[in-house]
Amino acid sequence: MGGRRYPPAVKWFVVVALVLAGCSATVARAAGPAPTMTSTAARTTTVTPATMVTTGAPTTTSATVDPGTLPQTSARPSASDPAFGARMSRLWQAVVSGDASVALPAFFPESAYLQVKAITNPDADWHQRLVRLYDADIAGLHARVEGHAATLVGISVPDAAATWVLPGAEYNKGSYWRVYGSVVHYEVDGRASTFVIQSLISWRGQWYVVHLTTPPR
Repeated sequence: MGGRRYPPAVKWFVVVALVLAGCSATVARAAGPAPTMTSTAARTTTVTPATMVTTGAPTTTSATVDPGTLPQTSARPSASDPAFGARMSRLWQAVVSGDASVALPAFFPESAYLQVKAITNPDADWHQRLVRLYDADIAGLHARVEGHAATLVGISVPDAAATWVLPGAEYNKGSYWRVYGSVVHYEVDGRASTFVIQSLISWRGQWYVVHLTTPPR
């Protein structure tokens, strides 16, 4: 969504535990006023499978309403939200299966992107640049685990380091929360490994992936 400017060193992380039954496998997108920034106490939030939604990521706020068609809000997102955990479980399913379409609900909604971007053809940009990169990144991650037992351990999201991006920045006409450098922890054949989610951005108080492993460009 723009040039990569990482925030200062993050002093704490919100850790979302995403250890899911069935996630071990052998595998052959007009903002309101700027929110008030307040200090938050150091915290670690752990979400277990018993408290997570694991059946799939909601793509609408109801059976018929696409959240991307609704106005943006300044609600600050949290990685402890079960809906975020559900979207991340979909991302992991795509990594182990190689089917990138499974992870599309975890990506910033197209309809929201049309509201946010001040460019000539945001629809084409979403499809031909962002989603193509997302799909390619998932394919690259799948190649790391293909043919091995791969287990998701968790994801560390530096929620407290999130920045409220104002209109006019990053070719935008709207605002959103943005956070860089979330880390996905997993095991391959029992060996610990990680990959970095380059950028999450918010829509209506929910985190979505906008740049996966390929840095913003």
